[in-house]
Amino acid sequence: MKFKVNKFLLAGLVITLLVVILSSSLFGTSLSIPDDVRLAMDKLPEQLDYNIHVKKILSDKCFACHGPDAAKQKGDLRLDVAEAAYSKETESGLKAIRAGSISKSEIAHRILSEDKDYMMPTPASHLSLSTDEKATLLKWIGQGAEYKPHWAFVAPVKPALPPVEQEGWAKNELDLFVLNRLEKEGLKPSPEADKETLIRRVAFDITGLPPTISEIDAFVKDVSPEAYEKMLDRYLSSPRYGERMAAYWLDVARFADSHGYLDDKHRDATPWRDWVIDAYNKNLPYDKFISWQLAGDLMPNATREQVLATGFNRNTKQNEEAGIIPEEFRVEYNVDRTNTLGSAILGLTVGCAKCHDHKYDPISQKDYFSMFAFFNSTFENGSANYGAEGNILAGPTIFLTSPKQDAELASLTSRIKAMESQLRTVISQAPEQSLQSKVVAKLSFEKVEEINTWTDKKSETVKAIRNPVQPGLSARATAAGLAKGVAGNALKVGEDT
Repeated sequence: MKFKVNKFLLAGLVITLLVVILSSSLFGTSLSIPDDVRLAMDKLPEQLDYNIHVKKILSDKCFACHGPDAAKQKGDLRLDVAEAAYSKETESGLKAIRAGSISKSEIAHRILSEDKDYMMPTPASHLSLSTDEKATLLKWIGQGAEYKPHWAFVAPVKPALPPVEQEGWAKNELDLFVLNRLEKEGLKPSPEADKETLIRRVAFDITGLPPTISEIDAFVKDVSPEAYEKMLDRYLSSPRYGERMAAYWLDVARFADSHGYLDDKHRDATPWRDWVIDAYNKNLPYDKFISWQLAGDLMPNATREQVLATGFNRNTKQNEEAGIIPEEFRVEYNVDRTNTLGSAILGLTVGCAKCHDHKYDPISQKDYFSMFAFFNSTFENGSANYGAEGNILAGPTIFLTSPKQDAELASLTSRIKAMESQLRTVISQAPEQSLQSKVVAKLSFEKVEEINTWTDKKSETVKAIRNPVQPGLSARATAAGLAKGVAGNALKVGEDT
């Protein structure tokens, strides 16, 4: 019996099979993505970024059980490291994450499941993923599940200018980024502000103070194309600019006018504060701004300014209670410095790793105390000089003198050097003069002579060695003789001499 194959039917079956295979590679026939999640996926940015869109979800909802902390990891699964997530094969036979394939990624099945014994996060964790969060993870996996290093470890790269619809609106490159975001949100730029409003915004932003009436009048009357730029330059050159900018850094650097513990006594750290203000006003490069504050005293031929900058490290709280254990608080101060280095400069919450490996960021407890060791080598006492004037913490200090005082010190130093030079000359001659004045006898030991001397109130001739300095104190030789010495004659003495 012969059968005729319907070519159209066969072609339809092949097409259907290809669609099934293609769907399986993207979503899989065994994975049903809810409509609300699919809709949320469509609304997400065209290209997702791990650090911007994905990591915050994993960190908040997944890393507690599948993150860097080895002691807390469950199922031998890490989702913070790409290699671990890609290579981990689960009980179902699926990889934890199969880059580019949603249906073949165990995570996708788990986060969409409603089975309480299978779903992730587990009900016991009291965590749950929102629709947008599920959509983000699924779309990220489908796009290749690309991991990136922690954002704090990634060097900034100048981005390409974004496209905009109202090309004539932007006056500079920064405007393009603002306009691009406004257009994505379906918003339009506000009308240009009047000059009075504009100068007020600028003055508060740059100096923290309102503009004066004369400044407002001058800006309003200036109709030149450079009016705005000139106004900006004037405020940027104001000393108030440094004060405004320093306010943010002082918060980060935990600056305070008191110790922070117990009696909370006053302390004067204004010299360091003034250095920060001056650094902003001088536009000190960022690398120097940071390096000097962390280790200005270790710079080759460190200047007083560089040493003063290390006041950043002295902004710790200071316990002045009489009964504390100094070593305990010396360690506590260095913990504070380590944590501040992490938050202020590295952009990391390193303090979590003091007690255990960090649960969300790639910092182990060993990493923490390796960094702590840099500060632990400093000379410092953990207890203040309780009750003393100023009540300052024992440690490195520096004299902060005015230019007038520097001139006076230079003059005094010059005079001291001159007097020291004179003193060295006197000292070099002094031994000879001093000894000469104290010499009472000078014996040559060339010969023993018969010398008349007074003994017991009568004149007597005795054998002696003549003393030309004071003849009356000639040395009487009793049972002594002369012998050849290293340089001339010497006195030969015995037990009876």
